[in-house]
Amino acid sequence: MTDRRRAADVAVVGLGAIGLPVCVNARRAGFTVQGWNRSPGRGGPAHEAGVLIVPDLGSIDAPVILTALPDMPQLLDVLDAGLEASLHPGDVLVVMSTVSPGAMHDLAARLAPKGVRVIDAPVSGGDVGAWEATLSIMAGGSSEDLDRCRPVLAAVGGRIEHMGPLGSGQMAKACNQIIVGATLTAIGEALTLGRAAGLDDDQLLDVLGAGMAGSRAMEIKREKYVSGDYAPGGSIANQLKDLRIALTAAGSLGYRLPLTATVTEGYQSLSDSGESELDHSAVIRVAERARTDDAG
Repeated sequence: MTDRRRAADVAVVGLGAIGLPVCVNARRAGFTVQGWNRSPGRGGPAHEAGVLIVPDLGSIDAPVILTALPDMPQLLDVLDAGLEASLHPGDVLVVMSTVSPGAMHDLAARLAPKGVRVIDAPVSGGDVGAWEATLSIMAGGSSEDLDRCRPVLAAVGGRIEHMGPLGSGQMAKACNQIIVGATLTAIGEALTLGRAAGLDDDQLLDVLGAGMAGSRAMEIKREKYVSGDYAPGGSIANQLKDLRIALTAAGSLGYRLPLTATVTEGYQSLSDSGESELDHSAVIRVAERARTDDAG
């Protein structure tokens, strides 16, 4: 995969909860890696792992560029700020962010005249899965473009699934986020009920996790629920954005998603109360605050 005419094998743009471990794991797998972040000071662990932290987007020089940014507006901003100018014909831009399928098509149309290829590769597994290199990667785009990126994606993910043409990965991620958002909400309600009845959190989670109620979401977020420390991880803001994408996608296909709409209301209430930067497991607060008038 190495192209000796380029400064690096791969570049990672956005060194947040997902981008930073992706950057580090790509380097640990033997790739030469460039990293860039909008806010300075986030690249320390990547630099220590041997990643070249570039000073500006114009310095990006790799045939495969992974972007791990909050949403498409941020990606468009970095394209305008120098990333697009640094791209070469034949480069593959891999969008690991969760965005709408339509936004992926607009991006591909923008970059096509320059000969830049685009694939969507949103991930599931959170920051824990990113550090463990066990992310589930849902890819959309041409099989040829994905094959060019598979070696580096294999260094950061435990499963890479080609879902179909461009935008298909984003549609799969929308489906994923429906389940994640609803599951975290359900865990929060179950724990709230258990606590009100005097049950022990750990004991309850142990028995739930051993049965059909168990889930990867419960495993990853268990400590946050028990400790009450809701530092992100995945944020309320991003979960809300992803649920809105799912609802919009469903509407465009002629469907309503009643459960997803209700779950979205809970995340919206937390966003409205200024808690959007908390981990999305903090959705338990919706249940905690929904006491009936005769509750003791």
